[in-house]
Amino acid sequence: MAKLKLTLAMDRYDFLQPFQEGKVQAEGLDIDWITLDSKQRHDRMYHDGAYDACEFTMAGYLVARSRNIDWLQAIAFFPRRMFGHKYCFVRAGSEFRKPSDLRGRRIGIRTYENTLAVMVKGMFAHDYGLPLEDVTWVCVNNELVGTKPPPTIKIEQLKEGKKLEDLLVAGEIDATVEPGLPQSWLEGKGTVARLFPDFQKEEQEYYKRTRVFPIMHPVVIKKEVLDRAPWVAKSLFDAVNESQRLYAQFMQQPHRLSFAWAASYLEQERSLFGGNPFRQGLRANRHDLQTMIGFAEEQGLLARPLTVDELFTVDMRET
Repeated sequence: MAKLKLTLAMDRYDFLQPFQEGKVQAEGLDIDWITLDSKQRHDRMYHDGAYDACEFTMAGYLVARSRNIDWLQAIAFFPRRMFGHKYCFVRAGSEFRKPSDLRGRRIGIRTYENTLAVMVKGMFAHDYGLPLEDVTWVCVNNELVGTKPPPTIKIEQLKEGKKLEDLLVAGEIDATVEPGLPQSWLEGKGTVARLFPDFQKEEQEYYKRTRVFPIMHPVVIKKEVLDRAPWVAKSLFDAVNESQRLYAQFMQQPHRLSFAWAASYLEQERSLFGGNPFRQGLRANRHDLQTMIGFAEEQGLLARPLTVDELFTVDMRET
């Protein structure tokens, strides 16, 4: 029987290597891999339905599902997770030493519904004494799905194309939160600085307090595909999990990794998380997902309350 051809758009990830090299097969599927960065991938999927399946924004997915937009269906595989502390920047030499110092100031984010921004806004409010309403949130990209937060939340929408880093250096905003390190920081120009200089300690302490390792992206599949072939969800879920498992085996031998102290780092990380930090399935991620739903609701992103189970295909509920 011929395999079902499936276009799958994702970013570049080390754990996908066994799958992409053909060492892992998705039962019944012939995968056509497409590699794109997040903004292009999310825009093309949401606005054009360009792929059968893709890695997608978690917050945008929540916004859509709260509006009963259900033509995308998620499986409980989360290819990207990130703590937000390392992505918070201020101008070099500024007086800002902690989030609460930014009360009454302007913080630049890509969009109000950007997933990293949602998590950092929630983190600032719950853990660092900076309420959502005490900041002007300056957005440089158009929203993917679109939301109408309450008027108590101050949002300034700039014309698309502005760069947060340029606005920060020019003094037009006081801090940035975006899922990428500023180019000037990477080049060592000395114009920007981290709000959390010891971000690793802060991120570890945040995890110890909250037990949350923020989920940025799930994998979604078009409902029209699943209506024709509901088995696709479990087949794809099993394949990406197996690819991740094989890559974890590969990493167990530190001479294969381009880090001087790879073994030490991996042991420390697994000790903190009590095992693999990139756990998949619903059982291991309900708390993380419920936290994200709570933050989205507090920030006025949701048109109605959501439950974790309704976000995922039925066959994911026992994973």
